[in-house]
Amino acid sequence: MLAVLIGMALRNTLGRPESARSGLALAVRAPLRLGIVLLGLQVTLAEILHIGAGGLALLLFALVATFVVTRWLGRRLGVSDGLASLIAAGTSVCGASAIVAANTVVGEDDEAVAYALATVTLFGTVAMFLYPLIGALLPLGDPAYGLWIGASVHEVAQVVAAGFAHGQTSGEAATVAKLGRVLLLAPLVIFMARSRAAGERQARVPIPWFVFGFIALVLVASTGWLDPALRSTAALVTQVLLAFALAAVGLETDFKRLLAQGWRPLALGALATLFIGASTLVLALLWQW
Repeated sequence: MLAVLIGMALRNTLGRPESARSGLALAVRAPLRLGIVLLGLQVTLAEILHIGAGGLALLLFALVATFVVTRWLGRRLGVSDGLASLIAAGTSVCGASAIVAANTVVGEDDEAVAYALATVTLFGTVAMFLYPLIGALLPLGDPAYGLWIGASVHEVAQVVAAGFAHGQTSGEAATVAKLGRVLLLAPLVIFMARSRAAGERQARVPIPWFVFGFIALVLVASTGWLDPALRSTAALVTQVLLAFALAAVGLETDFKRLLAQGWRPLALGALATLFIGASTLVLALLWQW
């Protein structure tokens, strides 16, 4: 998110030459797709299956219900379908990565992407600080607390911070649960592409081929043949590529057009965060009992 803010600051103070537009568009597309593909090396099927059937069902509910409810709330609030879809993807899956991946199908402008990024990051940060306080007041064991955090907080870094604030066991459980949500990014983007294709039969809807690369690397990581040092290096490269792409998004963001989106998408982000946080908390309590 810092990369987006730096890019936005440069765009709205120094400006952006018109000749740089095509180069920035390329800087968003290529690093983004490669970063999402490499993200697959951070997830293994064994880690996900360790959550258990109940935990996996909770994660699936978190994605499907949050995505559907957020889209519905977006229509009720008068938020554009594209922006509502981006906020829904970021809230239900994995924050910034999900937003920029989903936009390969949605095709919103850079201001809408920046607004979705800012909204999801804002409420994910609030959750990162607030949820450990809530968890301390409730009869949540470490595994249940970790599952709740992993199922509800938006960004991976935020999940790690909120999870380990409750202890080592809860932190590890939160991280694994979050990786389960990350794995669901692929089927969500594919579903969005197919849904759009069905609704626009006369239009050419882009196929998110990079998502299949993500799935392939998940399978590679799941073999256990990869050197842990290679996975760590891939994680660093992934962060650099995504930061590069997000900086390019920031450089294409005009504050005036961003502010024109109004307060409604912000309210949508707040309601979506409230829904996924409250619903998964109830399910986590039931899961441990």
